[in-house]
Amino acid sequence: MSNSQNILTQDAIVLLKKLISIQSFSTEEDKTAAAIEEWFTVHQISFKREQNNVYAFNKHFDESKPTLLLNSHHDTVKPNSAYAKDPFQPHVEDGKLFGLGSNDAGGCLVSLLATFTHFYAAENLNHNIIIVASAEEENSGPKGLNSMLPILPKIDVAIVGEPTLMNLAIAEKGLVVFDAEVKGTPSHAAHPNDDNALYNSIKVLEWFKNYSFDKVSEVLGEVKLTVTQINGGSQHNVVPAKVDMVIDVRVNDCYSNKEIAAILKKEAPCTLKPRSLRLNSSAIDKNHALVSSGLALGRTPYGSPTLSDQAALSCQSLKLGPGDSTRSHSADEFIYVKEIEEGIDIYIKILNGFLL
Repeated sequence: MSNSQNILTQDAIVLLKKLISIQSFSTEEDKTAAAIEEWFTVHQISFKREQNNVYAFNKHFDESKPTLLLNSHHDTVKPNSAYAKDPFQPHVEDGKLFGLGSNDAGGCLVSLLATFTHFYAAENLNHNIIIVASAEEENSGPKGLNSMLPILPKIDVAIVGEPTLMNLAIAEKGLVVFDAEVKGTPSHAAHPNDDNALYNSIKVLEWFKNYSFDKVSEVLGEVKLTVTQINGGSQHNVVPAKVDMVIDVRVNDCYSNKEIAAILKKEAPCTLKPRSLRLNSSAIDKNHALVSSGLALGRTPYGSPTLSDQAALSCQSLKLGPGDSTRSHSADEFIYVKEIEEGIDIYIKILNGFLL
């Protein structure tokens, strides 16, 4: 590692500690946005801000070249009640940097900022580089990365920073949440009723439990359909008119969300209404030069079951970052300092193989 890269790495760790110390729940990221602005100012990089999204273009941006987007988010979920440590007090123990957002996705964000800064002034790159430190990822809000796309130039390929142990998530599942309604005939509990909505829901639950979609993805496997909520009835002596359910569907890259909705609305034995169809699955060609550069470094390709800001993008995208997804949203969240050091080094090496 060069001396300049080592300095960038140490600066990134300092920034991550600062970000941890600032509350930045989704829609409340104004102060972390200011901290990210300070990074660009200190490193003499021109930047812009839109809402709580901070973004910058490489110094020698050339409209005739294709564009690579680097993106990660600086909002966090709220800390859960099982935290034993102060979620806003960054500290290192046994090589672990503890704090809310350290793993998801602060470590990825500061590593990408360091990587962008490394390449910022480079000449003769075969792609432009844009970095967006985005807001409202955790709540899929309207003022996050999706709001930036009309502002930015055309994006040809993207790296989305999420914890993947620096392995190559070449696809991720999309998401459709359905509100389901199972109908029946309301009545007094004391009287006969052959159309009890609660009993009707049994066969509906069985249908969802046993249902499977035909197309299985080579990378992402089957579409996963799960009933996650059920609600019906309000009084012990009243048979309700309906039972409400929530269905969580994780969509592979063989289907669009629109196709999933059409299939289920046609076949399911209940009324279904999708909340949104915009969080589609994402993928990048396994032979793409960006993937090839990662494979040459011994990184492992896989399909990710979790959702990220990739869902906002229509271009090919790769999910890649330091940290471990299983730590995300956990109590006493942490990332290894070594993971950040290695993450920056691997990001730079992958882009060296892709951009030069």
